[in-house]
Amino acid sequence: MRTESSITLLELQEKIRDSIESRLEKKYWVRGEISEINYQSNGHCYMDLIDRKADESQISARCQAIIWSTLFRMLRPFFESTTGQQLSKGMQVLVQAQVQYSPLYGLSLIISDIDPSYTVGEQELERQRTIARLREEGMFDMNSTLELTPLPRNLAIISSETAAGYRDFINHLHKNDYGFKFITELFPAPVQGNSASAGIIEAMDKVAARAGEFDMLLIIRGGGSVQDLICFDDYELAANIAQFPLPVLTGIGHDHDFHVADMVAHKSVKTPTAAADFLIDIFAAEEQQVAYLSGRLFSAIETRVIIETNRLENYKRNLMEGYRSNINNSMHRLDMLQQRILSNNPLTLLKKGYSITLCNGKRVYNVNDVNRGDNVKVLMDKGILNCNIESVDYEKE
Repeated sequence: MRTESSITLLELQEKIRDSIESRLEKKYWVRGEISEINYQSNGHCYMDLIDRKADESQISARCQAIIWSTLFRMLRPFFESTTGQQLSKGMQVLVQAQVQYSPLYGLSLIISDIDPSYTVGEQELERQRTIARLREEGMFDMNSTLELTPLPRNLAIISSETAAGYRDFINHLHKNDYGFKFITELFPAPVQGNSASAGIIEAMDKVAARAGEFDMLLIIRGGGSVQDLICFDDYELAANIAQFPLPVLTGIGHDHDFHVADMVAHKSVKTPTAAADFLIDIFAAEEQQVAYLSGRLFSAIETRVIIETNRLENYKRNLMEGYRSNINNSMHRLDMLQQRILSNNPLTLLKKGYSITLCNGKRVYNVNDVNRGDNVKVLMDKGILNCNIESVDYEKE
């Protein structure tokens, strides 16, 4: 019977385990791509590492890898702070791992270390160190806290005098469609190569010595390769930009990279032409605001004139109505006085048949005012009667 010479599946798996673990070194640095990653609630990290053949998309190898929670709590923040990224699907990693074979779960790699420089490259790693250092020293956001002049017109520029990017900037700025006027002064400096960082810093020192003459500093250059632009990740240059006494605008011609100099500057744009547009847009926005406020002021004045004109017309109308009312009242009073005068006029009484008697030029009010023999005049409507008093009849009491 063959069963007498057979072994169990577990025994076979144990032989495989013993064979693998006895022949392999304890730890290996292994390169691979993360195809799947799973963060467990208990703190463990499980991932699938794969390998692909050069210039091929087909997977040539696959293996499960594990980082136990006690170690992952240290490796994870170190990797993320160094690279600025999380471990994620599709990422290339270099891990130190020990081969482990389990009869139940098969082959696994137990990870004990990760080299972040492999994932981001040594150059990027140095860049991340520079960023971290600037943050720790409190300089990262320093320049951005400076107040930008509302209308920056006097501009100090650091660039290469022969650079196409500088010429593009000058042409675009001074020939803007609005006719805005700017005052620019170039402080020449190399903007690529080993001496670029020191040259730019030297030019910045010259600008700083005359800081009161300028509203802001611009550092501009055209596009270039990654190596051409490496100077803009230099710590010394970034520190000088961060601490510069004027707001700094960077216009470095790169489409994808974002350099440390851009991060610590007051403002950064992609190209020198974009830097010119940034300045022009400030003035255009101010002009638009002035036009808007002028329109509102004109409208307010026009409305006020209409209101005051209406008020004046109302005053005029009320005044005329008051005058008319006063005149009418005065005319009415005059008519009443005239009527009273006419009604009390002695001549008017005479026309009604009454008469007035005068004796010695005095009006006679009763018979006691005359005696027999007196001459009296009787005034009547149509004339005067001259009479002699022959007798006086007194009224008996």
